[in-house]
Amino acid sequence: MLKGSLVAIVTPMFEDGALDLERFRALIDFHIAQKTSGIVVVGTTGESPTVDFDEHNLLIRTAVSHAAGRIPIIAGTGANSTREAIDLTIFAKDAGADACLSVVPYYNKPTQEGLYQHFKVVAEAVDIPMILYNVPGRTVADISNDTVLRLAQIPNIIGIKDATGNIARGCDLLHRVPLDFCVYSGDDATALALLLLGGHGVISVSANVAPKLMHEMCHAAFAGDLIAARSINNKLLKLHVDLFVEANPIPVKWAVMEMGLISSGIRLPLTPLSSQFHQLIKDAMKQAEVMI
Repeated sequence: MLKGSLVAIVTPMFEDGALDLERFRALIDFHIAQKTSGIVVVGTTGESPTVDFDEHNLLIRTAVSHAAGRIPIIAGTGANSTREAIDLTIFAKDAGADACLSVVPYYNKPTQEGLYQHFKVVAEAVDIPMILYNVPGRTVADISNDTVLRLAQIPNIIGIKDATGNIARGCDLLHRVPLDFCVYSGDDATALALLLLGGHGVISVSANVAPKLMHEMCHAAFAGDLIAARSINNKLLKLHVDLFVEANPIPVKWAVMEMGLISSGIRLPLTPLSSQFHQLIKDAMKQAEVMI
């Protein structure tokens, strides 16, 4: 059972949009040094909608190869085509990823039965631990807790990233899922609350900028040290909120660039962070003590 702060890692790019694999490898080393518990590659924050199939697989293979067992690699392998999701998941398994993260199919608006059948077919086609990913603000379709409970009966579906930010819903899910089923927050602003209710970790955007603090917050929450966990969360709160002032990953890529870890590349239709928000993000980084 993987617990703690898992970073939804950005994908470094050159100014022309080409993948910067050297910086990508350096980011993996950075997160290992900062005690991040796991790395999720080619998710929403990794610009999965704009990398092509071969690039997607290259990023997974590069992450697994460079990590070399030093940190778990969870490969984003979701798609709104079940066939494509299977193909990406097969590649992730063959590349040696520790698990996959499979997003609710977007745009085509499947029913709850369609969602169940989609994930069931992918899980049964590829023997790799699968984490479901529910982010209805992106996908429109929203997997219900009842459907998650059905899917939790499939042996290699081991958890869910819940990015709804709905604590009541998360509490209900934690109450009803099997004990070995992991519930991860996908919403940094409410992650601490979910952890204190029994959540197993957070798949975090903020961890790109403040990985050590995110690790320490999770550690404090698991230890029952509410005072420390709350204090750390207060430092992180502006990051949790302001990194979404424009669509993710626009603000977080700008912040990581300000830290000198990546260059400014981002792919259309996303554009660089508007100048009016630069100071806002800098202030959030200062509050989190990641820049002076």
